[in-house]
Amino acid sequence: MASIDKQFAEAAQNWDLETLYTDLASAKGKRLTPTEKLHLRGLLCGYSPGEIAEKLGKNPKGVETDLCATIYRYVKSLVDRCDRRIENWRNISEWLEIDGYRCRSSPQVPLDSLLTEKSVVNVTNINIENNQLVIAFNLRIPTLKSEGISVENFGLSDDMIPKDIARDLSEKY
Repeated sequence: MASIDKQFAEAAQNWDLETLYTDLASAKGKRLTPTEKLHLRGLLCGYSPGEIAEKLGKNPKGVETDLCATIYRYVKSLVDRCDRRIENWRNISEWLEIDGYRCRSSPQVPLDSLLTEKSVVNVTNINIENNQLVIAFNLRIPTLKSEGISVENFGLSDDMIPKDIARDLSEKY
């Protein structure tokens, strides 16, 4: 069983598999089988049902049939799209990403390696919104330009940094 968990293991780098397995088990009514998990990981890695079958040495029609009878149904139920037709196997990962199961990529530069005694944290606001504690803060980490650190290294998406700030950062560094 350990070897089956290693197949398509790269899915764990980009997806919250444990939460996804748990939530899909709720949609199914019982735990996912090792084969269902394996096929799901293959889809999340971007492999088509035919490619999954090829990598596993299985019949492509059999894998497609299994996916239709299991994972596709569970995902449709989980993301509340039971009335939608799956036009393409890629719909599965798209819908799961929309529903928040995809993890943000981790920074290429570990943040804790940058923090020093000269780092400064200023809390600018604390409030409660929609039953969540929201803390806004500024973090200042002294660096040298020659260290090769850039905003891109931290995997921040465009919507996380206002355009004017991103422009200023790229001009400085």
